[in-house]
Amino acid sequence: MSLTYTAGSLVAARGREWVVLPESAADMLVLRPLGGSEDDIAAVFPAFEDVRPAEFAAPSAADLGDQRAAGLLRTALRIGFRSGAGPFRSLASIAVEPRAYQLVPLLMALRQRTVRLLISDDVGIGKTVEAGLIAKELIAQGEATRLAVLCSPALAEQWQSELREKFGVDAELVLASTVSRLERGLELGQSLFDKHAFTIISTDFIKSTRHREDFVRHCPDLVIVDEAHSCVAADDAAQGSTSSTHQLRYELLRRISADADRHLLLLTATPHSGKESAFRNLLGLVRPELATVNLEAPAGRARLAEYFVARKRADVRTYLTQEDGLADDSLAERTAFPSDRWTKDEPYKLTPAYRALLDDAIAYARDRVRTAGEQGKREARVAWWSVIALLRSMVSSPAAAAQTLKTRSESAAARTAQEADALGAKVAADSADNDRLEGVDVAPGAAESEEAGARLLELSQRAAQLVGRAEDAKLKALTRHLKNLIADGYHPIVFCRYIPTAEYLATQLEGKLGKKTKIAAVTGTLSPQQRLERIEELGAGSAEEAGDPAVRRVLIATDCLSEGVNLQHHFDAVVHYDLAWNPTRHDQREGRVDRYGQKRDQVRVITMFGEDNGIDGKVLEVLFEKHRQIKKDLGISVSVPDETASGVTDAVVEWLLLHGRQGSQESLFELDSHQESFERIEREWTSAAEREKTSQSKYAQRTIHPEEVAREVAAVRAALGGADEVRGFALEALRDLDALVRDPHDDNGDFTAQVGGTPAGLRDALAATLGGRLVEEDREIPFRTTPAIARGEAALVRTDPAIGAVASYVLDSALDANTLGPRPARRCGVVTTDAVTIRTTLLLVRYRFHLTLPSRTGERQVVAEDARLLAYEGMPSRARWLDDNKAAALLSARASANTHEQAARNAITKHLNGLPDLSAHLTEYGTRLAAELDASHRRVRKANEEIVRGLKVVPQEPADVLGVYVYLPQPASTVSGAEA
Repeated sequence: MSLTYTAGSLVAARGREWVVLPESAADMLVLRPLGGSEDDIAAVFPAFEDVRPAEFAAPSAADLGDQRAAGLLRTALRIGFRSGAGPFRSLASIAVEPRAYQLVPLLMALRQRTVRLLISDDVGIGKTVEAGLIAKELIAQGEATRLAVLCSPALAEQWQSELREKFGVDAELVLASTVSRLERGLELGQSLFDKHAFTIISTDFIKSTRHREDFVRHCPDLVIVDEAHSCVAADDAAQGSTSSTHQLRYELLRRISADADRHLLLLTATPHSGKESAFRNLLGLVRPELATVNLEAPAGRARLAEYFVARKRADVRTYLTQEDGLADDSLAERTAFPSDRWTKDEPYKLTPAYRALLDDAIAYARDRVRTAGEQGKREARVAWWSVIALLRSMVSSPAAAAQTLKTRSESAAARTAQEADALGAKVAADSADNDRLEGVDVAPGAAESEEAGARLLELSQRAAQLVGRAEDAKLKALTRHLKNLIADGYHPIVFCRYIPTAEYLATQLEGKLGKKTKIAAVTGTLSPQQRLERIEELGAGSAEEAGDPAVRRVLIATDCLSEGVNLQHHFDAVVHYDLAWNPTRHDQREGRVDRYGQKRDQVRVITMFGEDNGIDGKVLEVLFEKHRQIKKDLGISVSVPDETASGVTDAVVEWLLLHGRQGSQESLFELDSHQESFERIEREWTSAAEREKTSQSKYAQRTIHPEEVAREVAAVRAALGGADEVRGFALEALRDLDALVRDPHDDNGDFTAQVGGTPAGLRDALAATLGGRLVEEDREIPFRTTPAIARGEAALVRTDPAIGAVASYVLDSALDANTLGPRPARRCGVVTTDAVTIRTTLLLVRYRFHLTLPSRTGERQVVAEDARLLAYEGMPSRARWLDDNKAAALLSARASANTHEQAARNAITKHLNGLPDLSAHLTEYGTRLAAELDASHRRVRKANEEIVRGLKVVPQEPADVLGVYVYLPQPASTVSGAEA
């Protein structure tokens, strides 16, 4: 007759101990190895295999370890946990340690039955991590089974790598370039979105009617929308200028959000942007009633606060301090954002030859616009955009000018004036809309007809003769600025407007910035994946370069990199080689390096402008100075609407054609014809800035109090530890296991290890995760503090397979005294130390809990583990128990005197024999811990009574005593300095 085992009980089978999981049945046991992960779960049939009850054996007095044994065993045990008992089911299984402020959206999400959030934190704070935390948690809890991320195609690969490397979610890319391959693998009648549970979908791809309808029918139960502001349309008077793309996306999201049971996360750093109707439409996607709620009333703002979080850097730079209402600063977290940007405008003057070429180009442009104006409205608009393309390329570089002057204008193909504007603006203007960044770096054309070709060709030939520092003063000035930045230890990015300019700079600068300066160019000629690969290649360098502090990196890039791609780990300065015609574009460029994770406290920004080309000075005067003044006055950066920027730059070009470069010293505002227009633009811009400032205080996140976050952060750290603990464990364990470890003791925390001398069992495990040849040939294995690693490297995070292999070996060898070779951790130890004044014993105890977790899909039964340190003074029969902080402090105690071997055995034997006297306290502690866990689950979900109804946390008895460590006070006459 077979026995019936309850969930959480221990059984012995296949030569090891297992935990019985709730999915078990009478004829089939679903088991997880004791201390193992979910990847090791197995099914066992008691009718065919030997299964019997098991008890966890007590430690042996014959197997003593040193003073580090307890800490190594504890960390090895905690690294093995993949599903903690606390309310956050996923934090043990992710490869990133979130900042405390990044838990706020997660706490907001867990208080909702169906998660609907608008996350509008500032650029660089970490919205991707915040969304990933929520997605992983919903999946871990069974609240979501499928996920779709809607994003720009340029950001799809980055989303894929973030989800895979940090959250263990393997998502399929659904792009125009991948859909044919994916559809070939479908069965008859099967949807692409049914076959692949996790997808990252290009917002461009989903615009097609066929795919859009298929997605709506088979939409996952969790959708994340990146850059959500680009997916709504304003319905006010400005509607006519809204792109059809926005309308299509808005209609798609409206249909998706109509399902009240679908989880929806909207991400954007610019939710408002001064357009009230667009903001209301965005809120309506979150909850329909938010589109009309009175946000002037406290009740309306309180309602919105349940679904909306928007914070600036200043709000989170220092968090969980007394200023936030906490009793002390023990949990204070200071996030390393750069403190400020060092900015400087650097002018340059044209050489005589370049000045003559520009004057002739302006004269041609003036004639062309005058002639076209007499031919009709369509011809006038074609000429206008051709002239703008000519002038912008001319002040960019000789290479861009030569290319533009011999290329046909895009707008020349237009049949109407409106079509000419649509085609011309796409390549000649600088839109703040991120959707327009792909393809904008192609050099535009200026030729409209065969008659104009000869004159433009002559200008093109003259431009081609001006390449090089002798005639290109702008290039010469850039070389000087880059040398200064490199000398000061910076790694700059140079942003250009056009592909020919970027390629020209990369060629001209090669070998001019020092032998140890590496230069690479990234433009729209590369696919998004190729761009990331080139950046990583430049950032990584060779093995020799990696150890050389004199090596510098210079990246030449177009605006294909000005949004979405994170560059803060490799670069720390920005040079605007080409002045954009919208200050928002400069903010986007600078935001690539000035963000969380940037190690420089001060990012440098240089803006180059031609003081005598008749264009740059005016744009800088009218647009940029106003933009900077608003930021200085209000403390926030306000996006410049495209129509505002276009109005200014149109006036600049008109002024230039009318007066030429010689009139450039006069103020543009002195012209009566433009005075009224500029005053209107300034009023609108200031009004938008004031609305943005008001919204920041009006919609500040106050739903989750910092004290609530602090409580959960403390609980998570107590259960799982932190990143520093993992690194320290890996260093100590590998050294003890006879690996050759090289730790450079630098700021980044990386180190390398050769594992050829380690035990065979560990080598086999590492070979399976890192590659057999790497281990067999005893090559150096890099251990890196970042989760973004290459093949053959290990990340210093608890979820990395190589770290897991080391932890498993340390734990298994500690539990098996017959293991051959080095054993870093032991289950017993006796240390004589001056850290205690009375005999003190530290226990490492593993608790198992049977959790009943209610959800909207029904109850889930889960078995979770937790490791705790308990300590007492005196003998077991009269134990005086210490609090948790004092128990944890014993891990840092070091031996101050030798301990005689026999005395150590006698001491540990007494305490091992006294373990039965401690069982009542261990049971009581487990009951108290279960009550705390129950309270934590209810606290996190307190806003939704339905979610906590039926919640139970029951401790599984008895607890497992993994380790017993005795600390003896040092006798006064003992010579200190040795260890047991």
